[in-house]
Amino acid sequence: MKLGLVTYLWGKDMKLRELLTTCEAAGIQGVELRTEHAHGVEPTLSKSERKEVRSLFADSPVELVGYGSNAQYHENDEKKLNENIELTKRYIELMHDCGGTGVKVKPNGFPKGVEKTKTIEQIGEALNLVAAYGEGYGQQIRVEVHGRGTSELPVIRDIFKVADHPNAKICWNSNDVDLSGDGLEANFAMVHARFGDTVHIRELNEGSYPYPKLMNLLTGIGYSGWILLEARTNPQDKLQALIEQRKIFEGMTGG
Repeated sequence: MKLGLVTYLWGKDMKLRELLTTCEAAGIQGVELRTEHAHGVEPTLSKSERKEVRSLFADSPVELVGYGSNAQYHENDEKKLNENIELTKRYIELMHDCGGTGVKVKPNGFPKGVEKTKTIEQIGEALNLVAAYGEGYGQQIRVEVHGRGTSELPVIRDIFKVADHPNAKICWNSNDVDLSGDGLEANFAMVHARFGDTVHIRELNEGSYPYPKLMNLLTGIGYSGWILLEARTNPQDKLQALIEQRKIFEGMTGG
């Protein structure tokens, strides 16, 4: 398993060069670039600007893991749904050009007044469409376990019964709801067969989430993807905070 950074909060105000040098200095091996952050990697980039992004990563030991988009497919509005599908395609093309390997998308809750089964089916069908498109560009579709109601692991399981395209993958998100029902082990077992190349975590020394147990579960299935830090706090010294998290991660995983 490799430790990387989601640029949410800790990297959001860094230009791309600063982000890469900070991650390198901290021993962080990869980044998932989030949309609408200071590094400015967006679908509006020209071909030459995309080549520059690819070149910056090629010259750095830090890998471009992929893109953290806000594309979502749960809304009860066909126009918005189609706009999100088309936006996902633009993100897929962007990551292909910049040298990434995937795009993070998400469900974001259940619309009021709509049968949950209908929303689950809609999300799954949309994922099949973008997964097929992503496959043509070598980009994995990484579905963040996200949203009120939709972050429950039985719901994710049911979404992926519909989203049967092999390029649609689950991005475990380390939510408190992971511990509900029959507990972490049972919820993990329910969905891990569809895991992709990314897992999101929060700070390993904050809150009560059982990260050592999660790392043991991931080790137990032979997981060899990215563990991406999606921080919630806002320390003044981001470099030292990243170094601290890397050391804790290494202690948990024997890295």
